Order: sequence, then structure tokens, then C-alpha cells
Amino acid sequence: MPIHSIDSFADPRVAPYRNLKDRDLAREGDRFIAESEFVVRRLIDSDFPIESVLLEDRRVEEIALIVPPHVPIYVAPKSLMTQIIGYKFHSGIIACGRRKPPATLEQIAAPPDATIVVCPDLNNAENLGSIIRIAAGFGASGIVLGPYSVDPFWRLSIRVSMGTVFKMPIVRSTDLVADLKRLHNEFAVETMATVLDETATALEQVPRPPKMALVFGAEAPGLSRDIIEACTRRITIPMKLGTDSLNVSVAAGIFLYHFTRR
Repeated sequence: MPIHSIDSFADPRVAPYRNLKDRDLAREGDRFIAESEFVVRRLIDSDFPIESVLLEDRRVEEIALIVPPHVPIYVAPKSLMTQIIGYKFHSGIIACGRRKPPATLEQIAAPPDATIVVCPDLNNAENLGSIIRIAAGFGASGIVLGPYSVDPFWRLSIRVSMGTVFKMPIVRSTDLVADLKRLHNEFAVETMATVLDETATALEQVPRPPKMALVFGAEAPGLSRDIIEACTRRITIPMKLGTDSLNVSVAAGIFLYHFTRR
């Protein structure tokens, strides 16, 4: 396998790792960065293309063996690697991957027991990474993101997802109202808006439909009126002691557990 020593911060081969912003990586060939041993191992086990792997010299012997033979490995001493990636505390393992074409509604709605998570405008990368991990854990068939949701391949989102983003089919919708109606009309998916509303049906009273999509709003504003009206029903987690909401990823875990525990 090709192993190359890096001895300069300016080496163009490690340019994608030099603390570049996520938007810059996306513009420069749809790249993304996977960091930490566990996440990089999941990237290697996935079908995402890998452009390169950057290793601290002390990690070469154990990690080089699992890197595909065609993927170049760049090796740097700890001090230089810290300078390249921009922070002191790291595992000495990082990789640059390339995005695949996104999934489609047809793909994620196809299973007879499809469970779909929909996030119209989730703008917090940590929350999105957590939702991806939770959705994967409960066996969701896919995630649909609205046009204003944060990018699931930002470094923080990938890291918090613990690499499950590489296995989870993700659809990027450009017209979420239309796609919610398509899910119901074309694929017989019951679309359920999760809301804070005493007139909505309490979660414990809602049976599992054959196919379902759970729609989660951003924590402060919740779901917009047009998204709620595009759904087939409204459901809620009854709250006590004056609590007005839960973290969106916590709420997603509760809803998904309810509908998948059987």
C-alpha cells in the first residue's frame, strides 16, 4: 500500500486536513473529514470512496493493515499532525472521504415496515449527528432533511453520529411539503408531526402504522405550519412540571423507541 511521509505543513497532499471549514471541503470535490479511530474504521467498512488517510507515525503499524490497498496513507509526527489538523487532542487517525449520490424517497420508503425520520430545518450539527446515530440504532430506513437543515457530513455531525452516517440513507429534499405528501400518497407512509400541543394525540395512544415518517422540528421554533398541515397526524409527548420541550435528539429517541420496541 502507498505510504508517504509528510514533513511539511505546506505539503499539498494534506491540504484537505489543514483545518479547512466544512463548506470549503464540500466545494472542493464533495470531500468530508472523518476523525477518530472508531469513525475512520466505520468509513473503511462502508462503500464511501476514501481519498486518503492521515496517521500519526505511532499509529501506522496497526491502522495501515486495514486501509484499502489503493488508498494513500500519509504519515506525520505528532507535532506536525497537530499543526495540520489544528488542535492538540486527537487519536492520530483521520481520513478524507468523498460523498456518494444521496438516497431517494423511493429507496427509503420501499421497505414494508419503513421508519423514516424527517428534519425540516435542523441547524445544529451536534443534534443532527445524534439523531442519525439514534435513528440507526432503532433501525430507521432513512432520514429526510429539508433544504435548510445542516449538512450531515460536517465534521461535528459525522463525529457525533459515530460514523453511522456512512450506513444511513439520507435524502436531501428541496421541497419538503411536496415530499411529505408524496410519502403518504405514493408510498402509503403515515407522516406524523411531533408537536408541543395539548390537542395532539399523546404518544402512548398512537399505534405503530405499517409505514411511518416522524417529523421533528428545530428545538426553539418547532415545526412550521405548512409542514404540520402536510402531515397526516399530530402527536406529542405530554410534559410535566412546566417543561416546554426536550432536546430534539432526546425526543427522537423516545418516539423511535415507542414505535420500534415491539
